[in-house]
Amino acid sequence: MSSNSSDKYLPTIGLEIHAELKTASKMFCSCKNDPDEKKPNMNICPICLGHPGTLPVLNIEAIRHVLKMGVATNGKLADFTEWDRKNYFYPDIPKGYQISQYKYPLVSDGELIGVAIERIHLEEDTAQSTHDTHQKSLINFNRSGVPLMELVTKPVIHDADSAVKFAKELQLLLRYLGASEANMEKGEMRVEANISVAQNGGQTSIRSDLHFPLGTKTEVKNLNSFKIVEKAINYEVERQIKLLENNEKVVQETRGWDDSKSETYSQRSKESSHDYRYFPDPDIPKLKLSEIPEFAREKLAGKLPELPWIKRNRLKKDFSMTDKEVAVFVESPILSKYFESIIQPFNGDSKRIKLAVNYLLSDYLGLLKKENLSQESASEHIKSESFAELIGMNAAGEISSRGAKDIIALLLKEKGVSPKKLAEKHGLIQKSDASDLMPTIEKIITDNQKVVSEYKAGKVSSLQFLIGQIMKATKGAGNPEVIRKLLIEKLR
Repeated sequence: MSSNSSDKYLPTIGLEIHAELKTASKMFCSCKNDPDEKKPNMNICPICLGHPGTLPVLNIEAIRHVLKMGVATNGKLADFTEWDRKNYFYPDIPKGYQISQYKYPLVSDGELIGVAIERIHLEEDTAQSTHDTHQKSLINFNRSGVPLMELVTKPVIHDADSAVKFAKELQLLLRYLGASEANMEKGEMRVEANISVAQNGGQTSIRSDLHFPLGTKTEVKNLNSFKIVEKAINYEVERQIKLLENNEKVVQETRGWDDSKSETYSQRSKESSHDYRYFPDPDIPKLKLSEIPEFAREKLAGKLPELPWIKRNRLKKDFSMTDKEVAVFVESPILSKYFESIIQPFNGDSKRIKLAVNYLLSDYLGLLKKENLSQESASEHIKSESFAELIGMNAAGEISSRGAKDIIALLLKEKGVSPKKLAEKHGLIQKSDASDLMPTIEKIITDNQKVVSEYKAGKVSSLQFLIGQIMKATKGAGNPEVIRKLLIEKLR
């Protein structure tokens, strides 16, 4: 978008994000909720297939997940709620309607990273349709009836980058709460973007306290990666601006994303709520949540884990981590827990804590990637006590930085052996005794007289070359600080 266009037009974006919830069974029946089931139509029953005469029964765990989301986002929890029938015909809806929530969502208002939330409600997922090259469509009902959370933001986002940041933070929150794995590549989290462009009214900056008229919105559905969310929003904003620039109208419609062409395409005219003929489902009891003790806000709040934004602030404040370091630990609760277990015996020693951060984020994670190991399995191979011992040895000068890296790799291979024994076994104990190092130092000086002369003539970098040669000769076992000190004294 050119700077002139960005001054003239204001994009406004609202997100609708669906997330399949992590529960043992489906939303209204006892069928297994298993997103990894490979065989089609295995986890099904008359209820999720919509057979006449069947009665749905509420999944209490799914309701709890959504209410905890409400507490975490500082939303308003409903006292009264009910379920509605959203009527439309499509092959993946066997009943001819989807059970959802319309007028009385479980959660309203709230915010996440500064983005206002309109509502969070609960519904059932549809079956999964696949279309083959022979123009045949197949329906897999394993997903039909899986509890599905839908979160709708207010139209307060104004660029694709902010939309992606919100979606990523929501994914992280769902994982922290144990509500959903929210893997987009598996379809466990799906993003839809409502996008409109309007005249900016001469404003050159966007402020949240100003209210601009909204343009005609289009909805881009089923965006299945963060990269695609960004590309689709940017494309749609550009498309609408071009229409307005040419004095053409933007049509309110539902659009899809064609990844091969990197563009949106028209699917159908956009429905309004009255098109679905919502009405309360007569088979599901209405709930007064204040009468259910386990849904009390205080009780739900007491079961929340440390939330991502609270952890960010704590890691930064307590351990002086950079934003980049904090991001890695916050995005991986397994690594974060492992790190905090490692540093527990350090009693706040900042030097050892910093070493732990460095070795974990560079050497440890790099090794796991190389060996194709998960963080979970690796933490079983290298116990936190062993990693703490390794850090302690390095901080005390018993092993070099190179030695520490080597021992991390050895700990993965020789499970249960202590870092101390591995260092002794593989000759990685750092030599700091002058009597051990001096013969090697004297030999390197004798073998490199030209470099010695250059150093004495004022070429400081020559000293580093000599230290490197001594380290090489000691196979990395020499203490570089002690070597430096002894070398300088010898060359005086």
